[in-house]
This record gives sequence, C-alpha cells and structure tokens, in this order.
Amino acid sequence: MRKILLFGLVILTGICFTGRLYYLQIYTANEFDIDNDNAIRKVFHYPKRGYIYDRNDSLLVANQPSYDVMVIPREVEPLDTILFCNLLKIDKNAFLKSYKRAKNYSPRLPSPFLRHLSKEDYAFLSEKLRKFKGFYIQKRSLRDYQTSIGANVLGYIAEANNKEIAKDSYYRLGDMIGKQGVEVSYEKKLRGVKGVKYIQKDIYNRDIGAYKQGAFDTLPVPGKDIKITIDSELQAYGELLMQNKIGGIVAIEPSTGEILSLVSAPSYNPNLLVGRQRSKNYTKLYSDTIHRPLIDKGLTRMHVPGSPFKLLVALTALQENAITPKTNIICSERYVYGKNKRVMKCHCGGGFRNLDSGISYSCNSYFAMAFRTTIEKYSNASESMDIWSSHIKSFGLGNFLGNDLSVGKKGNIPDGSYYDKWYPEFQWGATTIISNAIGQGEILVTPIQLANMTAAIANKGYYYTPHIIKSIEGEDMDPNFTTPKQTSIEPKYYDAIIEGMHNVYNKGTADFLKVPGIEICGKTGTAENFTKIDGVRQQLTDHSIFVAFAPKDDPKIAIAILVENGYYGSRWAGRIASLMVEKYIKGEVTLKRMERLVIEKSLEDEYLKPYSGKPFKINDQ
Repeated sequence: MRKILLFGLVILTGICFTGRLYYLQIYTANEFDIDNDNAIRKVFHYPKRGYIYDRNDSLLVANQPSYDVMVIPREVEPLDTILFCNLLKIDKNAFLKSYKRAKNYSPRLPSPFLRHLSKEDYAFLSEKLRKFKGFYIQKRSLRDYQTSIGANVLGYIAEANNKEIAKDSYYRLGDMIGKQGVEVSYEKKLRGVKGVKYIQKDIYNRDIGAYKQGAFDTLPVPGKDIKITIDSELQAYGELLMQNKIGGIVAIEPSTGEILSLVSAPSYNPNLLVGRQRSKNYTKLYSDTIHRPLIDKGLTRMHVPGSPFKLLVALTALQENAITPKTNIICSERYVYGKNKRVMKCHCGGGFRNLDSGISYSCNSYFAMAFRTTIEKYSNASESMDIWSSHIKSFGLGNFLGNDLSVGKKGNIPDGSYYDKWYPEFQWGATTIISNAIGQGEILVTPIQLANMTAAIANKGYYYTPHIIKSIEGEDMDPNFTTPKQTSIEPKYYDAIIEGMHNVYNKGTADFLKVPGIEICGKTGTAENFTKIDGVRQQLTDHSIFVAFAPKDDPKIAIAILVENGYYGSRWAGRIASLMVEKYIKGEVTLKRMERLVIEKSLEDEYLKPYSGKPFKINDQ
C-alpha cells in the first residue's frame, strides 16, 4: 500500500510540475521579443538623412559625419574619472550630469554621454575609449548646410525630447529629429530607417557575437532627397534687402502655388544650430526678444492688412452688385458716418473717385462707401456680414491654408456672429464696423495669406495651396497642391481690379516704383502699429505693407511684403517688392539706386524706441 501511495505521490507531483511548466511557458508565455531581451544588445546604424535641393537643383542641405560617446550605465566599471574627463575635454560636473541623465533613462540601454565629437577627437579617442568599460563611440550624421540663407525655410534638427519619443516609437533618447521648417515638415521622408545589429551576450554580460548569425540584423535605409520650391538666389536677395529690418517676404508662383521665396527678417545662419555649440547658439537666438529671429514672420506675424484689403472689399461689392466699376463718389478727404458724425480721414487728394482711381490712389472714402453699400444691401446686418465674410474667406483668409509649412496662424475674418457677441445689447450695422473697409478693425492676416490673395487675383479667381515641396524622390505630388481652389467671386469682376492695381504703378501711390520693361500690378498699404509698454497701450510707427504681381498679362510672381515700423506702404515694402520682381523676372536688377537705398537703410532705431525711454513722434503718412 505504501509503495502505491509513494508511486502515486511521485506521479501527482510530476503532473503538477508539468502542468505548471505548461502554464508558465506555453499558456501564459509572451511572444519572444528580441528588442527587450536582456541577453541581446542592439546596435543602431543610422541612415543617411535625405538631401535638400532648391527648385534649380542647387544643393542646400547635405550631411557631415558626427561621433557620439555612448554609455550603458550598468556596464560601467570603476574608472579614473579625471583621466576620462581629460580625454573628453569636460569637467567632473559635466561627467556626473551626463552619467546621471543616462542612468535615469535606463541603466541597461545605451544613451548619449557626449555628443558631436570632431573627426580629430574621434581619431584620438577611438583606441583609448575601449579601456573604459560601458562606453563606446557611435557614428551619426549631422546636417551640413551648404548655404547661409533660408534658416526659417530649412529649419534644423535637434535631439528628440520625451514628448516626441513617446509619440513615435521610432525615436530613442539621443536620436535627432526635425524641429522647424522643411526638416520637420518632411521629417519622415528625410530621416530614413535605422538599421539594427543584434549582439548576443553571455552570462557575464560580455559580447559573444552576432545573434543567430545576424539573421535578424537589418541595414539602414537612406532618407529620401527632396527638392523644394524656393529659388535660393531670390531668397538670398530678399534677405539682403531686409537686413536691419524686421518683417517678412512671401513670393508665390500664381500658376502653381509654389513658394519662390519665404523671407523672415532678421534671420540667422542655419549652421549655428549644428554641432556642440547648437544649444548655446539657440539660447542666444531664443533670448533675443526684440528681433525674435526664431519666429517666421512670413507665416506667423498677424497684423491688420491695411489698404491691400481694399481689393477684396471691392471684389465683394462687385459680386454683390453693390457697386460697378463706374460707380462714382466725391471724396473730400474725409468720410463722415454714423449718428455721431464720426470721421474717417482720407489721404487720396480728394475729388471724383471711381473704382480705378479709388484703387490707384487708395481712397478710404470710396471703399468705406463700397463696404457700407454691401453690408446695407440686406436688412439684417448679421446676415450681410456672414455673406461678406464668406467671400473674403474664399481667398484663404481667416483660415489655415492647408500648406506643408511647419507653422502658421489663421488670422481673423469676422462674421455676423462675431459682432453679435461683441455687441449683445447694441444694434450694430455697417457704420459700427466701417474700419473693416480699409483693412483695419478686427481684420488680421499673415503675409503668406496676403501673397496667396494676390495670386488669386492674378489668376482671376482661383489659387493653388501655397506649398514648399516641389518633388520627393520616387513619389508623386500631393493632389492637394495641384488642385485649384476657386474663390466665390466670378472671373468677370477681376479685370477692373487688375487695371486699378496696374494704375497704382502708372499714376498712383507707387508711380515712382516702376520697373523698366515689366508691367506690375500692386497695392500699397499702411497698417497701424500698437504695443503695450509698461502696461500702457501706445502707438508706434506704422507698418509698411505692399502686394504685387507681374507681369500683368502673364503672372509669374505674386508677392507680399511686411516691413515692421516701415512707415507708409511704398516707402520700404513697395521698393522691396519692385526689386524682388525685377530680380526674379529679369535675373538682374537695374534699379541700382533704389537697391542701394534699401540695402543701406536700417530701421534699428525704430525697433529700439519703445525700450529707449525717450519720447518719439508718430509718422502719420
């Protein structure tokens, strides 16, 4: 009996052990994960990042080798810290900070200890570093900017932060990622795919060779080369004209929506954000709160549009049959409106004004009349404003344009509900919001929106979404950029507007800005400029704004210029527009005197006035 009982216990115990092993190893076992196996070390091979070319195949961004000292904290053995620091040219505090950071990230996973060694330092350290267990050198590539221009367009790459790593499992601590401009917009195309080599380790944590003879190893896949729409010569010229000024230039090819130039001033050399001095240089740029070189003024600077907006006021009035091109008024250089007889000043010189002369001489009275007639066409002002707003928004204003640029602002185009909320106990009407007629009031736009608006006028009613990409290696173009967007204004109404813009150059507010041999259509603009100083709202020198396209009958370029604190529209923005148009169409500039005047002009004093503590006068031209 005892033998049977003993035999039964042995059998039962065996069954229990077998069942438990089956449960642990088969029933509840996780699928083998090579990436999280502690006995296998991963070594990444970083791919070549894609090159960036301009529209004329000029190389703008390439790569250069870089070497990082990596550390696996768990594998570090006691070492001569002073000797190690001397080899790396760092102090003990930097050593402890880097080591602590790596250990907090992961004791068993590699992470950067010291980034961006030079070729010389790499050659010196490559043999000596093997004496320090847990440290090794990993080769990467850094960007090599072949140009000193277009920093806002090209952007830069930097180490991925925790948020970016959590969002995309491709990245690990120390990996580089696009942070601005084209580098971030097309990050997934440019970055390529990392290669991986799996190394088997023994029980003593020593490397013993490739895991499974390299069966799971992968080679890196290079990033794709891209061509952008920027004309690098035009971009460089625009940055030259905008030196010592703050503002933006956006130039678009109307027939495609391709961005020819995207200038943000002041700019910086993109090579400043490469290598071991990147962090130091970035801090300096970020700390410049007057010039703000890291902010793209052409994409994010919201401001009232001033007189260029009158073109859309006129088009909307024509579409709604509120005026005709022959509608006349008599301007007395003041427009009186409302029960309280408020006055809107006008500087057009007065006299008879129709649509053509209203545009060419920028008559405030004429466009106040056109706006008021449009809004008062319907008995309900809120309904009228909805219709008006819809027409304006069809030009891409008041909304994100859906482009492939890394940043942007939507601006503001108010509708009926906007003013219903603003005046909840007041029966508002056209005279309440009459400042919208001249591009002031609650209207806000960005330079790229003004350039796109101008391209739509040049095309007589349609535009292509502005974009920075011209081609991607081995891929088709996004149809969003090749499909025209129609405005709500019928094509028949554009001829009168275009003729008025042409006469801005022939006889109007920009008659001294003519370019020999080129028929340019333009519109000057002046935008009021307010800021808060010590909590008090103060008016500063007006912004200079100008929009144009050329040639008149076969538009090749549409452009918008913003020069902050630049006085009236034709003074600086208009001059820059004429020079940019001539440079692009002719390939050279003949207006040498104008060019010299613009290049040599500095507006630094204007930007420092609010901080000087000295009183200053407002130019009211």
